[in-house]
Amino acid sequence: MRYGSARGRQLGYGARGARRRSVLAAVAVAGCGALLAAGCSPSGGPGAGHRAEPGGSPPGTAQGSGSPGPSGSASASPQSSGPPAKGMVSVTGEVAKGLESPWGVGVLPGGDLLVASRDKGTISRVAVGSGAVTQIGKVPGVDPGGEGGLLGLALSPSFASDRLVYVYFTTESDNRIARMRYDEQRPPGQQLGAPDTVFRGIPKGLIHNGGRIAFGPDKMLYAGTGETGESGLAQDKKSLGGKILRMTPDGDPVHGNPEADSVVYSYGHRNVQGLAWDKDKRLWAAEFGQKAWDELNLIEPGANYGWPEAEGKAGRPGLRDPVAVWRTDEASPSGIAWAEGSVWMAGLKGNRLWRIPLAGAEPVAEPEAFLEGKYGRLRSVVPLGGDRLLLVTSETDGRGSPEAGDDRILTLTVR
Repeated sequence: MRYGSARGRQLGYGARGARRRSVLAAVAVAGCGALLAAGCSPSGGPGAGHRAEPGGSPPGTAQGSGSPGPSGSASASPQSSGPPAKGMVSVTGEVAKGLESPWGVGVLPGGDLLVASRDKGTISRVAVGSGAVTQIGKVPGVDPGGEGGLLGLALSPSFASDRLVYVYFTTESDNRIARMRYDEQRPPGQQLGAPDTVFRGIPKGLIHNGGRIAFGPDKMLYAGTGETGESGLAQDKKSLGGKILRMTPDGDPVHGNPEADSVVYSYGHRNVQGLAWDKDKRLWAAEFGQKAWDELNLIEPGANYGWPEAEGKAGRPGLRDPVAVWRTDEASPSGIAWAEGSVWMAGLKGNRLWRIPLAGAEPVAEPEAFLEGKYGRLRSVVPLGGDRLLLVTSETDGRGSPEAGDDRILTLTVR
């Protein structure tokens, strides 16, 4: 069983530290101007202004969506020529530093950020202009340990009116999803209302707790879960472990799910920590392999992604092959985002950012690595619209080699 990267185990941290210091000196001048200039939210994020309805077809499954065929291969949209084979990443600023075990991130209207601390169980607001970090509250009941704690964070699609913040976290007995009202008029540290648990009973473990949550283009709530190290849970449709879940904002099964009374959307996953939708509303997910292959998968409702019967591209009937794979020491993928025709994937053990250029649902070139070893472990990637991303490091999660200023949130320009 692969537990991720051990502390200081790889890549020669002395050399990495020197590279990081030189890069950070260059970007310090840039500050956060690029983030302030945009003042926008990710697609389908805060300020969307529509109340979610418990129905409708899943996104990306309509005609021309590039759905995988029986063999597990995906067909590209015929109108899509795709991005260039070679991309570019420029680090344009440092939004914040000195964060402790950052995990989930939400972009507020106006551009400030909400950031969850996995180990402290707190949520902080980051002012993009000054980099000031202010704790807004603590999520009660968080039980950190191993890979568990306060993980994913997502803002309600109607955040501008309801002010609801959704979180995925580990308790003494399970992983669950709750929502809290954010009241900026209250004193710092007391700005989160009492948690309203919308979904509970996701298996917990020392490892493989999944944790990423996101609202899709359909305004439904999606969650990536892990199999907690008990691989059999991934194939058990009655278990919530090793799955991607789709539910209403109130935590109910959605009409259009594979089974009407179940929130299970896809199964056969090992540990899903990345969820993102492309411009055609196809859902992509990144997950940890064991000893051979980490994966980027195109997600279709009801599909079986193979674990533990298969890892990587097995070509077995009834199982969906991943679109792209990596050796486990090159990736250990966590958050992903879609921008400029590519999926961008953060690597933990791999200490790098991966670009997967796509024409529809097909890669147009081999995955391309950026920032290798410059910032250490990378946890989350957040789209800001157009060619701009946020990148969150993860050196203080107990498996990195933190240096002065870690952990950080950086702004990137990509193509």
